[in-house]
Amino acid sequence: MKKLILMLFVITTLISCTENQRSKNFGGNMIIDVPKGNKVTNITWKKDELWYSFRPFQEGEIPVTTSFVEKSSWDIWEGTVTFKESR
Repeated sequence: MKKLILMLFVITTLISCTENQRSKNFGGNMIIDVPKGNKVTNITWKKDELWYSFRPFQEGEIPVTTSFVEKSSWDIWEGTVTFKESR
């Protein structure tokens, strides 16, 4: 019975979190499609909010996929945020 209650608690907690919170706090993976024709220039976390800046592609730039990976102290719950650019 205790295992069932614990399992329901964990499932409820994970369902109630946003994708940002799961990626940052519980080591999830998140993919962000950058608006077409834009290049990612910077990202940062402010509490559970992910902020990123982008600018229009310059002449000769090509779209890339960039992954930002968390390296935690204990090697657990490491999250990844992947940004996919497109022309």
